[in-house]
Amino acid sequence: MITEFKYDVPEIERGYANQTLYVNVGTNEITIKPVDQKMRETFTGGKGFDLWLMWNSLPIDRVVKWDDPENEICIACGPLGGVTNYPGAGKSIVTAISPETGIPIDSNVGGYFGPYLKFAGFDAMEIQGKADKEVYIYIDGDEGKIEIHDASDLPEYAHEITKILTEKYTSNKGRDISVVTAGPGADHAYMGCLNFSWFDMRRGETRYKQAGRGGIGSVFRDKKIKAIVGKYSKLKLGNNNPADLDALKQVARKHSREILQLDEKQNRMRVIGTGHLPSIMDEFDLLPTRNFRTGSDPEAKNLYGDVWEKLFTNTGKGWDGCWSACAINCSHCMEGFKPRTGPFKGQVVTVDGPEYETIAGCGSNIGVFDPLYVGEFNFYCDTYGLDTISFGTTMAFVMELFEGGQIDEKATGGHKLTWGAAEEALAVLHEIAAGKGFGVHFGKGIRYLKGYFSEKFDVDKELMQDIGMEHKGLEYSEYVTKESLAQQGGYGLTLKGPQHDEAWLIFLDMVHNYMPTFEDKAEALYWFPMWRTWFGLNGLCKLPWNDVVPADNKETDEPAKVPKHLRFYADFFQAMTGRETSPDDLITMSEKVYNFQRIFNIRQGKGLRAHDSFIPYRSVGPVTDWEYESRQERYDKQLVEKLGIEISGMTTTQKREKLRDYREEQYRLLTDAAYKRRGWTRNGVPTHDKIKELGIDFPTVLEVVNEYINEEPPIETLPKSNEAWE
Repeated sequence: MITEFKYDVPEIERGYANQTLYVNVGTNEITIKPVDQKMRETFTGGKGFDLWLMWNSLPIDRVVKWDDPENEICIACGPLGGVTNYPGAGKSIVTAISPETGIPIDSNVGGYFGPYLKFAGFDAMEIQGKADKEVYIYIDGDEGKIEIHDASDLPEYAHEITKILTEKYTSNKGRDISVVTAGPGADHAYMGCLNFSWFDMRRGETRYKQAGRGGIGSVFRDKKIKAIVGKYSKLKLGNNNPADLDALKQVARKHSREILQLDEKQNRMRVIGTGHLPSIMDEFDLLPTRNFRTGSDPEAKNLYGDVWEKLFTNTGKGWDGCWSACAINCSHCMEGFKPRTGPFKGQVVTVDGPEYETIAGCGSNIGVFDPLYVGEFNFYCDTYGLDTISFGTTMAFVMELFEGGQIDEKATGGHKLTWGAAEEALAVLHEIAAGKGFGVHFGKGIRYLKGYFSEKFDVDKELMQDIGMEHKGLEYSEYVTKESLAQQGGYGLTLKGPQHDEAWLIFLDMVHNYMPTFEDKAEALYWFPMWRTWFGLNGLCKLPWNDVVPADNKETDEPAKVPKHLRFYADFFQAMTGRETSPDDLITMSEKVYNFQRIFNIRQGKGLRAHDSFIPYRSVGPVTDWEYESRQERYDKQLVEKLGIEISGMTTTQKREKLRDYREEQYRLLTDAAYKRRGWTRNGVPTHDKIKELGIDFPTVLEVVNEYINEEPPIETLPKSNEAWE
């Protein structure tokens, strides 16, 4: 043990511990900071607390880089997190300055750590500094002590670290322990993830959920942290001391009962979880296939839900949830799995998942339709501490360049990375973990590889911009957006980069046509990001909101919002905090934090219109003639009906270029409309009126806004017409 810090564990009051924990692994300083009423009212909790702590702890006089000692990892739960009878109430929210984007990244992750941290007495923790040797942090919520330990005797792989530390500290067969860890891949990549453990009581073993996006695991390992261990053994319904326990029980009972009654008739989350999605995405031409070139494939049936159901249920033990008593129970796994490659070849391991994003990213998007290879990618990414989305999307980019002859084995370190080359792709994955060969370059992601391939191998920059599926430095999550302008905005106008958890609008826009006008799309790009942000403020999972919906939901005025569930969540928040709460109040809570995070991006030198523009054209329309011709009837019809163009006699290239001009202009018009609805300037800066209305007009916030409020956006980012803005 290097350092020990003892404290009195406070009683939680209406969902809040009313204090936060600060740990500096460089100086071994451990302190406690208070949470006041203003902080609660302005930032609510979760991601809001994380961002506020980072804002005040990071140097304000310069842009903070991801590997600066001053960069922080912040982890929080939220006032509703840790409730043991409400579905999806066990989330942690993690933030840091991202290695991939240079701006705050946030990940909403399951597992027991966030609730255990709160019940140990802390609404959030911030970790700063860099250790001079590998360490782990132990937080004992039973005894009221925090320790920093030498971690040099711990192994490298995440699942082994978790097993050892769980067995070392548990007093209750593992149920009282949650471990946060990365792995050797995060040492050598920008796409490192964090694993948050939870104890599967049906299987008697620890399992994982991932804080995957943007490289927080890389920051973790750069600080020489091997793990964080949280211990709490007194878990019970009343831990949060809600203002009205009976009201909380009532709304929790309603929501849980609905899930138990309706899930089997809807998405069967309790049976196959998000594994049900590939068949739906394939049917609607939305499943990314071979670097998002198309949205369906005849082989995709090998990745459908019925396949995963058989692989998931081979032991007949049933399913547990990543939080205590969660009715949705969607955390599935592949037991008795034997990898075919790598350091665990032939050994029996458990694969946590795969979830939809991994199935698509490490499956169809790289032309791999063997579910066992998808499982192997999943296992190694987890134990190496790497994001499966970034890995899969980056591999798809590299494979397309290889297939097109833009690069060869010289560029890939001898790997023949053709579509479907699963073992070659796995070899690159193992190289990342070892810090060797092409893996050293690959692990830095698409934005880095664009520069690397251009400089070293003379690959065309414009082509790579068109097909390299990253924006703001973050790789795209796994949905084909070409036919949904709203989802193009849902990715391009995000705060952190193209991640679906902020605004998932494909079905509402493309399938249901709920938003035919720019005004409709702009409203959706206001409301849905605000609403989805709310879950990250409160320590909640989004799946119970809209993956199981009321039987009469289609008959409501706004079925996409699931209004009955909005009322549930408003009642839940009111029962916990005692604050009278309506569904509209939930949006206002989020809007405060959403605008604050936008200003944080601006402080980091990004977050203006130029940074929301220039999304890869592959996400907007067909890049190549082959792509156009694969859906020619669709595209020809659009040229005739929407543009009034006489296409007879035109070549495919000519038609494709006309379509591109139109679609790129549509995106610029959408940006105008969305900014106007959000209360931002045409350059993407929240106005003085907006930040005053939201109560985030702190002096340091105003200082950033004042510097940019009158700056004009680059002319090339503006539409030819001012129609949407005016």
